[in-house]
Amino acid sequence: MENLLERYKSKIVPELQKELGYKNIFQIPALEKVVISTGVGDFKEEKAAIEKIAKEISKITGQKPKINLSTKAVSAFKLRIGQPVGITTTLRADRMYDFVEKLINIALPRVRDFKGTSAKAFDGKGNYSIGIRDYSIFPEVKYEEVDKAFGLQVNIKTTAKNDKDAKALLSHLGIPFEKK
Repeated sequence: MENLLERYKSKIVPELQKELGYKNIFQIPALEKVVISTGVGDFKEEKAAIEKIAKEISKITGQKPKINLSTKAVSAFKLRIGQPVGITTTLRADRMYDFVEKLINIALPRVRDFKGTSAKAFDGKGNYSIGIRDYSIFPEVKYEEVDKAFGLQVNIKTTAKNDKDAKALLSHLGIPFEKK
């Protein structure tokens, strides 16, 4: 069975070239990067909880995440300079395609009452965002070990110039958009 990158190069590129009417193969949209992020506002005082969340994200993505620290103090949120506010991982190349394949084929079907991802989550420049409420839909996470559930934001950046081309690319890759 071929993986998503091989399928993209061999089957999806010719289909997109025909569908979108591009003459040059380099005009065809492709995935540029995938950014997985989560906020840790509820756990900013608990260093062990932040390390556990970072460990879980590294299990899911196969790459060590970056812990983002606050640059400003906001007294209304009891936030000080240097406190952790989020965790981010940027995936490119093979890891990106492997993660997208796992997201499409394994994780999204495990979402309860899943009817598809929103077709309105494009930003106008060809990028797509998926919000995941519970990270335990990924197969690397053992449900028994989950202390506190947290959500993830998956941002898929494409080389497409508009949302129509990006949606065509993502639907060919297998992202299940909701039916009207």
